[in-house]
Amino acid sequence: MRQLLLCLFGLAVLSPSLAFAQARPSAKSAAGGSEVRYFTAIDGLMDNAADTILKETRQGKTVTAATLDVCYPVERGSERKDRFVANLAVSGANLTGTAQSLGEKQPVSVKLTRKVSGDTFEFRGQITIGQKVNEVMSTDNSDLSEKEFLESQTSDDGITAAPKDFTDVSPESIGVRVKLESVLDFLKSLKGEALEVSVASLSTSCDELRAGEQTINLTVDPERAAAVIAKAKATTGVTLAGWTSGIVEMDRAIRFPAAGWRDGDKVSRDKLASTISGVLSKTLAATPASSAWNANTGKLTLTFKRPSQLFPALGLTETIEVSAQVSSDKPGTSDMLMLWVSSPVTTTADEGAGSKLKLSEDTSAADDEGAEPEDDNGSIEALTKELKGQRWDADKSVWK
Repeated sequence: MRQLLLCLFGLAVLSPSLAFAQARPSAKSAAGGSEVRYFTAIDGLMDNAADTILKETRQGKTVTAATLDVCYPVERGSERKDRFVANLAVSGANLTGTAQSLGEKQPVSVKLTRKVSGDTFEFRGQITIGQKVNEVMSTDNSDLSEKEFLESQTSDDGITAAPKDFTDVSPESIGVRVKLESVLDFLKSLKGEALEVSVASLSTSCDELRAGEQTINLTVDPERAAAVIAKAKATTGVTLAGWTSGIVEMDRAIRFPAAGWRDGDKVSRDKLASTISGVLSKTLAATPASSAWNANTGKLTLTFKRPSQLFPALGLTETIEVSAQVSSDKPGTSDMLMLWVSSPVTTTADEGAGSKLKLSEDTSAADDEGAEPEDDNGSIEALTKELKGQRWDADKSVWK
């Protein structure tokens, strides 16, 4: 999952790096009748790759102050972002100012001309970052009130520090929100740990740059998740840690009594894997081939083989892969376990003796958004019966 942050933006004249970080609704001040308005885009800037916020303070129709906040790729096509915040001098229609980018420390110069055309606004000029001159020619821009702007920026990164159960968050998926200046040290502290770090979460978004915090997503064995979260919370620079969304989908989850499936406080994984494999071998009409638990994530991967019916005379073999995740049904102590089992993924190969027929899988259908998963031939229902478990009722939000 890419994570969104709660970002409130405001003007910080003495510290540009905090500009827009703590804005509060104040449409008009009673004293001077000033009004704050926002533009959330300047088209064409940096090949349309820049995330731009222009804040204006107006007295009637006259602009009395302006701040330009631009977040942009450090290089064309790069996932790595930099940002500058420039307080602009206002002279009639001209907006000018200088700044330094916060990451790369590049000098920045802004020279814009602002023109009103009916209910829309036009900006022309140049923004120079280092040696690169970026031409600006943006028309038909509409502004927002401060209230509208703040409402458009409010979002949630999905971290739940203390979920009541694992129906809305996934037991193996952890989110850690870290102050930007502490992210590197936090990531270094994870080296050698039995967990996985999402590569996508290493890229700092513009929202995160403005908020001053970055969310790092981790995948960990559910049996160790609570300990990892507790350790993260005690780490310098961490402002929030908890569970978030992950691989578990409730329509393929089973809740069942833990009695008989634990060795002390640990899940009897060999017993459970053997049981799952035995049930699926029947529903999939296939022979178990392998079974392995991932030491970092606690995910079980099972493979099965069966003769392919696509062209029986060729004697091709289908390999079916199924993943599973087991955990307590909620953080802390519980007498119930929750099992999630993926849809099967089937590949076909020539595994016969002698020369092999080389085959390629058509993945286009699987890649289509909304494509139907492979039929598991009632595997979830069969496992539910075997484990004497319950399925999730999405309409009533209860186990049944």
